[in-house]
Amino acid sequence: MDNEPNFDGKQPLSRVSRNNMYNQQHKNKPKKTRLRVFRIFLVALGALGIILGVTAARTYNRIHDAVDKTFSSAGVKKSRNVSAALSKGEPFTVLLMGTDTGELGRSDGGRTDSLMLMTVNPKQKKTTLMSIPRDTVIAPVGYETEFPQKMNSAYEFGKEATTMKTVQNWLNIPIDYYGMVNMRGMEDVVNEVGGIQVESPLTFKFNPTTAHADSGYNYGHSDPGDLYSFTKGSTTYGFNKNATDEKYTYSDKMNGAAALAFSRMRYDDPQGDYGRTQRQRLVLQAIMTKAKSNPTRLVNQSFLNTISKNARTDLTYDDMMAIVKKYLPAANKIVTDHIQGGGQEINGVSYEHVTRSEQQRATNVLRKSLGLKKAKAGPLYAGKISDYTIESNGLTTAETEEASTN
Repeated sequence: MDNEPNFDGKQPLSRVSRNNMYNQQHKNKPKKTRLRVFRIFLVALGALGIILGVTAARTYNRIHDAVDKTFSSAGVKKSRNVSAALSKGEPFTVLLMGTDTGELGRSDGGRTDSLMLMTVNPKQKKTTLMSIPRDTVIAPVGYETEFPQKMNSAYEFGKEATTMKTVQNWLNIPIDYYGMVNMRGMEDVVNEVGGIQVESPLTFKFNPTTAHADSGYNYGHSDPGDLYSFTKGSTTYGFNKNATDEKYTYSDKMNGAAALAFSRMRYDDPQGDYGRTQRQRLVLQAIMTKAKSNPTRLVNQSFLNTISKNARTDLTYDDMMAIVKKYLPAANKIVTDHIQGGGQEINGVSYEHVTRSEQQRATNVLRKSLGLKKAKAGPLYAGKISDYTIESNGLTTAETEEASTN
């Protein structure tokens, strides 16, 4: 076979010569193959980078657009440059205001149904939530001639600006930002995080249609509503569709509707509004805990739409990004507290009177949570009013209360 002639009639090459020729012709092919594979890898990597870049850009645009929709300036001069404080990772405060707009046919937003002051301290790795009684008797800052008024009326007089000024003056705490949240939006947020677990502090039933524990038929409603049942010390709750019998389905994870029902009940709570604000803090705490475990799941259009429709704040996009980068450790420990008042009737209207000692206690807690030095609380009724005006309404002055405790 090796001595057979070629088709061109030339003498055939030996096996060794053919091997040498083959190696000479193909000695560079492995290098070219490696180069081709490397180029394919670079192209694939570049394509992946483009895809990730486009995805990141779209995510950025979605978040930025949602934040832009929620932004609304409070129209108040802040006591410090809070954006600079955030860039340095310093503690900050947010005054959270809740409204029930959209529930039980309500469409007005004249007064805030709940007030909560949140302090965030990344160095202490702690977030403090302090509830403020909405019926606290005060003189709204800038509207002192309207005294006596309730704390939640500050929003009615001057929206976010007056509310922030009043709380800041009352507690001698810098209010850096505000957050206005529709309670209906909380329902959607709970659903977006996949539900929450909350241990109920008391046993009760609640029908969102009636705001009580029975069927809407008993109140002349055409809709009986749904009945929720919560048990003290348990995360399990019952749901009775149409509130017409005692057939409940049970779950140990609240969806948005259950969380809203849990946080809204007030009339059957022996602590009244204080009990309700406690349950609101528990829900907020559960949302924060659930969100921090997987924050990326919230970067979707559904959640962003929920936030933009149901929230308003003067936090800018850059502020929020600074918080994400520097303040996540503060979610490791969430401490809840509330300011305790006592019933006080003034001119036939029921108020909550917060004593000077309780006001000072709250100021001490909040200033400590911010890493600030101790200082006296502000005026007992927030705005500047005369002793005569205070006493003529059957109330005591700060000086009188301080003297009685010394």
